[in-house]
Amino acid sequence: MTEETPGFDEQQPDVPSGATSDDAEPKAASPSAEEEGAAPAGDTGQDVALVAQLDQARSALTERTADLQRLQAEFQNYRRRVERDRIAVKEIAIANLLTELLPVLDDIGRAREHGELVGGFKSVAESLESTAAKMGLQQFGKEGEPFDPTIHEALMHSYAPDVTETTCVAILQPGYRIGERTIRPARVAVAEPQPGAQTVKAEESADADDKESGGPDEG
Repeated sequence: MTEETPGFDEQQPDVPSGATSDDAEPKAASPSAEEEGAAPAGDTGQDVALVAQLDQARSALTERTADLQRLQAEFQNYRRRVERDRIAVKEIAIANLLTELLPVLDDIGRAREHGELVGGFKSVAESLESTAAKMGLQQFGKEGEPFDPTIHEALMHSYAPDVTETTCVAILQPGYRIGERTIRPARVAVAEPQPGAQTVKAEESADADDKESGGPDEG
């Protein structure tokens, strides 16, 4: 015999008549229209923030690039300035050294003119002159060239009938230069045209022209 527990009855949920069991189950709440529109609005705000960050990064990159280009230009200018100063200092040092050697070169030149440059002294003198030339020393000043006050220093003056302009007629001491820089002008004796010689020559030239043309026209 089966014992039944008094007072215990299986209770079933009340189901309205005409309704199925599926209708009795609670339905999941569908998202409302406001919730559907909230997601796109959030994405737009995030995109705006990302664009702002990108613009900020681009601006910073442009500034850093400009700073780098400016520093590179300053460094190039610094290198050029240092190289220019280095060359200038080197040229000044060489010029100072060769300037101190000019009296020795003058003695060598005088010894050569007098025929005293012989033997071992000649070999040493030529070696010294060759070394000075390799360092850029150039000698200038020749008889018969026009007088140029920028490179010549006139120590003697005279007049001569056979010159048409102020001319160097004697080189008393040669000049020296390094490149375009004159470290000592040539000391020279100059001669100018004889006063009145130009007038006489002009008259002689006019007479010669008249003779070639048959003389002046007779009225």
